[in-house]
Amino acid sequence: MADREKARAVGINHVALEVGDLDAALEFYGELFELKLRGRHERMAFIDIGDQFLNLTEGRTQPPDQARHFGLVVDDREALRKTVERLNVRILPGHGLDFLDPWGNHIQVVQYDDVQFTKDPYVLRGMGLEGLGKAPAALRELAEKGMAPD
Repeated sequence: MADREKARAVGINHVALEVGDLDAALEFYGELFELKLRGRHERMAFIDIGDQFLNLTEGRTQPPDQARHFGLVVDDREALRKTVERLNVRILPGHGLDFLDPWGNHIQVVQYDDVQFTKDPYVLRGMGLEGLGKAPAALRELAEKGMAPD
């Protein structure tokens, strides 16, 4: 480790969402995405997202989200949009794809090739997504930070 006073944030391990009903949440998120259940306890379920995970916890204690949200990266935002529309989920106004799940969690969806977020090739391969690439704008953004692929 480097000799410095502060730790550096490396990434996000997981996001925890409160839901009203765990079984209904697993069914809902299973309609949106291909799910791989990492584990389940009485009031919690953990869904793998490659080397990260989503923690669903039963028992919503807060009102629906307004500005508070989390950003989720997908391989095909338009395919997800069609599913969200089919499920009659509340889509929020804007240029991208933001929606509220049935418990009021605000999810902002971006597409992998459009953003600087990057998965290591071996993680993508393990997820069956080895063909994903980056758009030129995303590559420029990474290059400006010294993070572009060789």
